[in-house]
Amino acid sequence: MLHIAICDDDKTAVEHHKVITENCLKDCGSIGKIETYITSDNLLCDITEDGFFFDLILLDIEMPGSTGMEIAKKMKPYLPNVKIIFITSHIEYAIDAFELSIFRYVPKNDIEKRLSAAIQDAVKLIELEDGKTYIIQTNSRLEKIPYREIYYIERDGKNASITAAGGISKVRKSLQQVYSELGADEFIFIDRGCIANMIHIMQIKSGMAVLKNGEALPISRSHLQEVKEQINHYWGTHI
Repeated sequence: MLHIAICDDDKTAVEHHKVITENCLKDCGSIGKIETYITSDNLLCDITEDGFFFDLILLDIEMPGSTGMEIAKKMKPYLPNVKIIFITSHIEYAIDAFELSIFRYVPKNDIEKRLSAAIQDAVKLIELEDGKTYIIQTNSRLEKIPYREIYYIERDGKNASITAAGGISKVRKSLQQVYSELGADEFIFIDRGCIANMIHIMQIKSGMAVLKNGEALPISRSHLQEVKEQINHYWGTHI
């Protein structure tokens, strides 16, 4: 079951966003529990003091008390993998989405169209992260690596070296073979010898892909424009 929070100081907006969210869950065939807040500080208290867990949070940026930006920064240590959809009426709030790890920005003047698409994309990604595993099987071992834990995969001689949250695993296959076996849109070639998981890319800076674990991977010049386009397409269009 997905745990979702909606926070907006406008009670009417909260109810409207809740209806949209419920319809999106039905369309995705997913089950979710939705908590609503009209005070940002109450949401932050539930997360930081009472240990509430959320997979997805719909957050208005312009609120009295703690703003959406402040909430996002303060909750990250408690919910490092939460997907945040920012809802805003002011374009000047559109900062680097990769830097804050914001899943999507949705303008208030296009709520009906953009919010539904953002929620459905987030739900699909959350379920993907929770579900699929890459299996390495040999005569002597069987290893399952969750997709969500894979940071990147590199060519290492005749092997593919998989760097994941649990460490490094090697499989005697080509990068192209591993890429085909993964069969998931979030894995992209950033270089002839490296596949990165877009789930973990926080920022593209100075020709490098900066990951959540702090590592920076070089993107080849021939791949740079394509990588940027793929990331923009995958995460959606930010304001």
